[in-house]
Amino acid sequence: MRQYLIDAFARQPFKGGPAWVVEPLSEWPDDAWMQALAMENNQAETAYLRPMEAGHFGLRWFTPACEVKLCGHATLASAHTLFEELGHDGDRLVFSTLSGDLIVTRTANGLEMDFPAYEPEPIDMPDLASALGATPKAVYGGPALIALFDDEETVRGLTPDLKALPLYDGSVYNDRHVVVTAPAAAGKPYDAVSRLFAPDMGIDEDPATGSMHCMLTPLYHRLTGKTVFDFYQAHPKRGAEIQAELAGSRVLLRGHAVTVVRAELVL
Repeated sequence: MRQYLIDAFARQPFKGGPAWVVEPLSEWPDDAWMQALAMENNQAETAYLRPMEAGHFGLRWFTPACEVKLCGHATLASAHTLFEELGHDGDRLVFSTLSGDLIVTRTANGLEMDFPAYEPEPIDMPDLASALGATPKAVYGGPALIALFDDEETVRGLTPDLKALPLYDGSVYNDRHVVVTAPAAAGKPYDAVSRLFAPDMGIDEDPATGSMHCMLTPLYHRLTGKTVFDFYQAHPKRGAEIQAELAGSRVLLRGHAVTVVRAELVL
């Protein structure tokens, strides 16, 4: 059995978000086994694939701590693995997941993923500022909390107290799961920056989070009227480039990926 370490939403190694992708399995292993391997891999996500029919795969994602319902960078990594490492024919893949069917298309400019859009709504969250160390301009609720700031420098400089982040019972996971974002500084080649903190999922700070942009894209559409955005996820040590387009009730996420490791599992 082989697995591949892929840096997703990146054009070069050691950028974007790393995800392990296990080569397709004829049947799902035991959940505890998949969780144990994800813990052993110790990356934000380990992705498991099961062939269903031509161009159609079951896909599940595990952090070191739990299974998740939607993951963008590990979906991109899975598509990259099938296309570039395993020689999948054609330019279209369908993944059946806990969030429904997700379509990934190979284009001349990378990979495009068709994901659900989530419209965040303004909420009151007075205890968020103390945990983040700065006061957001506004707070929105959706599958995760979103703290909107006025400037990029503030977002990049945050050093939150992860244990003090509030639980948010409106989230998908009922956990501490906080997005911070701001419009880009003048002259930057992107429209907005973001970061994600999810300590209850075993991810203190995620380097690249496609699913987060399923909320940010509708939010910035509401704020600006635009439908296409270039986002930069400003992890202090890595950084991820994600283009997103709002298409009705869907978000099209676009990015690149590179293979970093090809490994053999001795199990």
